[in-house]
Amino acid sequence: MIFVPHATKLRPPLDERQIKRLRVGDFVSISERIITARDKAYARALESLRSGKRLPLDLRGAAIYHCGPLAMKTRGGWQVLSAGPTTSARLDSMQAEFVELTGVRALIGKGGVGEDVASELRRLGCIYLAFTGGAGVLAARAIKGVEKMLWQDLGTAEAIWVLRVRDFGPLVVAVDLHGGNIYLR
Repeated sequence: MIFVPHATKLRPPLDERQIKRLRVGDFVSISERIITARDKAYARALESLRSGKRLPLDLRGAAIYHCGPLAMKTRGGWQVLSAGPTTSARLDSMQAEFVELTGVRALIGKGGVGEDVASELRRLGCIYLAFTGGAGVLAARAIKGVEKMLWQDLGTAEAIWVLRVRDFGPLVVAVDLHGGNIYLR
């Protein structure tokens, strides 16, 4: 992690009390676990949840990273080489329902989300954290291991990756629970 003074350290599963203290512009890092999800994983998760099925992992309090990691299969499992963020706004049509049905507390990506989505995230008790685009190798350095990859049939970029991380960041609180949105300043 790059040194950022006064960065708040988060450890999922997150609760509303933890994220309510955060304000737009605050720096945070995440340790323990983050979970990747992009377009196809969102769509499959929503389809499953709408039909009353359970997901293969509990996302309550999770930090979801909009990312399709570049990884290499090794004898010991997967090694993530680069894990840059995906543009989050491309998931906007699914964001609010995904958060509502899963109980996710933080989304991580680049470029922000639409104003309507930001309002819905606040209502649902979820923050948006921005990670710098083009810094995939920096992100990969904070990934200490791959716990599992789910829905491999979607392809490695679209599968859900459960990643063990230490000091993943720096992340900037871009949408907080108090009406702040860094993209509207």
